Amino acid sequence: MKKMFTVLIASAIAFSCFTSCGVSNRSIKRMQQMEEGVSSPTTIDEYKAAIAKYEKRAADIELAQQQIGIWYKILGSRYLDQKMYGEALKCYQKAIEYYPDNQNLYYYVGVCAGYMSHAALDYDASGNSEKRQNYLKLAESAYLRAIAIEPGYVRALYGIGVLYVFELDESDKAVPYLEKLLTIDKAHTDAKFVLANAYYRGGQLQKAADLYDDIIKTTKDPEKKAAAEQNKKQVLDSSYGK
Repeated sequence: MKKMFTVLIASAIAFSCFTSCGVSNRSIKRMQQMEEGVSSPTTIDEYKAAIAKYEKRAADIELAQQQIGIWYKILGSRYLDQKMYGEALKCYQKAIEYYPDNQNLYYYVGVCAGYMSHAALDYDASGNSEKRQNYLKLAESAYLRAIAIEPGYVRALYGIGVLYVFELDESDKAVPYLEKLLTIDKAHTDAKFVLANAYYRGGQLQKAADLYDDIIKTTKDPEKKAAAEQNKKQVLDSSYGK
């Protein structure tokens, strides 16, 4: 009977803690003290024991938070594989709360936001493209954050280049990022195509033609070679037409 009475008292304390208007810090501390067997240490040994117990609790919490961040990242990747970009974006944003200095997470936010910009249709036919622009600005800020963390991050350099050239129509901004990319990965053919396009849009026709020449000479992909030849012809035609 005494044991049952003790259980009932403990249950009543827990119930009162969680059904009040809010769980106070004092209530949380009492529960932690009960769980760890620490109340009011007085001696040196008691303080040492209390510190050790709470350090373990802190380590457990840190480990749990790390694992939650990892799981959000993995879940985001699963959604990305399924082309569920909105759900993937939510997961990567949550993962960043746990890993705010992880360049890969920002890169994936950029990728997902870019895709979501295409899904942000003007269903009301109001002529308002604000939602699409917000996604594009999110993609831009995410890529830039990834590059700020890792300046030589090739995927983010390529992502921001594509975004500036084909989505934001700001080719001049793309050039330095793509040129830097090609100093790191000289064989990145796709980046050469985007940079040549940026040169062309910016009126640097000779640079564009030279870069297409480079692709023609170095690529082993017949489709890319044919595309480079066609693009070079368009650049030269534009040049002669001036």
